[in-house]
Amino acid sequence: MSLPLVVSVRPDSPADEAGVAVGDAICTINGEQPRDVIRYQLLVDEPDVELEIDRGGIRRVFEVVKADGEPLGIEVQSAIFDQVRTCDNHCGFCFIYQLPPGMRKSLYLKDDDYRLSFLYGNFTTLTRFTEADLERVITEGLSPLYVSIHATDRAKRSEMLRNRRGATSLRWLSALLDAGVEVHGQIVVCPGINDGDVLADTLLNVLDQYPALASLAVVPLGISDYSNEPDMRSHSASEAGVVVDLVEEWQQIYLNVLGRRLVYAADEYYLLAERPFPLAESYEGFAMHEDGIGMVRTFELELSGQSDSVVGTASGFFAWVDGAPAEGYRAARTESPVMLRPSSKAPVAIITSTYGAMVLRPLLEQIGSSARLVVVENKYFGGNIGVAGLMVGEDVARTLANQPQGHRYLLPDVCLQSDRFLDGLTVTDLPRQVEVIGTDGVSLRRALGLERRTPAVAGLGEVT
Repeated sequence: MSLPLVVSVRPDSPADEAGVAVGDAICTINGEQPRDVIRYQLLVDEPDVELEIDRGGIRRVFEVVKADGEPLGIEVQSAIFDQVRTCDNHCGFCFIYQLPPGMRKSLYLKDDDYRLSFLYGNFTTLTRFTEADLERVITEGLSPLYVSIHATDRAKRSEMLRNRRGATSLRWLSALLDAGVEVHGQIVVCPGINDGDVLADTLLNVLDQYPALASLAVVPLGISDYSNEPDMRSHSASEAGVVVDLVEEWQQIYLNVLGRRLVYAADEYYLLAERPFPLAESYEGFAMHEDGIGMVRTFELELSGQSDSVVGTASGFFAWVDGAPAEGYRAARTESPVMLRPSSKAPVAIITSTYGAMVLRPLLEQIGSSARLVVVENKYFGGNIGVAGLMVGEDVARTLANQPQGHRYLLPDVCLQSDRFLDGLTVTDLPRQVEVIGTDGVSLRRALGLERRTPAVAGLGEVT
């Protein structure tokens, strides 16, 4: 087990006043060696914390005097101090298997750790879940959790996960729900494998066996050029339409039986099927916003000025891997705001992905914005990858190289983690200066200098 390493100490905090310094390794807290940041936070929440510190090979004890619940003022390097529980499934649709070579090593780590599900919203299949894990989740209140379901048929789920435990591991989902743990589910739909009758059967079994699920996201399979799975392919427009119809049919069934819709199709399905998006009220609070459910509607409300509250705090793909702060648990997209404006009167261009352009184009037309779109084709991953969160520096740089100098180029921060793209490049490596803004409608509205307005947005359906 590795020791939690102190990476920052807030000035004038209890830890700072006690003499704790950056680089210290925490051996024990009140005599206990924590195995993850969850236990760490519970221990340091106590008043008058005793820290045993390893500093340069010499162990010392620090008495930290503080009030009950007062923050210690320390940020540690990572979320898991013992070994991350890796995934032993071999799903043909797993995106980690589809990554191009040469990315940073941490991105190729597959986890199936319920602790990372609690901390970051990572989805777990529960195939490595144990009775001890269940006891800890219940006693420490580790909720919500996020579970990959994919199929409820035992044989089909085992086949998809390529793991015999896939046939039985959903028993833990029942146990979690019975204990009152909030659980959000996900189904990655693979055309020809778990769509059609299999998907319908899964939605029926959810109603029968797991009606206490907080929500259920139905998302399409993402395929890069690096997939080696011949059975994995993209949805056609007609197949996407069938999924949308099935989900909306079951939404009404759930609504009639449970009083809530429960299941939602990802925004990407509506784009693929060229269907209007559901009304904002249909998302019932946007519980699965970070899984691509209702992002377009929330963005629309924010951009049009009907909402000043940013819904969701998505941290971008793989945001958890390189370390977690002790407070907040989410890696920052940017270390500091990047505001590189040639001129406030310069022409404005919004850098976006292919799917992003499909959403932004009608919105900008409706609000009368003169901003143009710079659409980045994702050649780095290839395949059907077209979301803004997977834009990489190489593709953005190639696209910007053909753009005029002196314009304002707005870059959504969802494609960054700690100022870096997934391919390791930074905004300073780009051939044009860019202005990094939040990936939400409020941030874009402010960057465009728009006043509040409340139009219905053409092409997306009525705004509620």
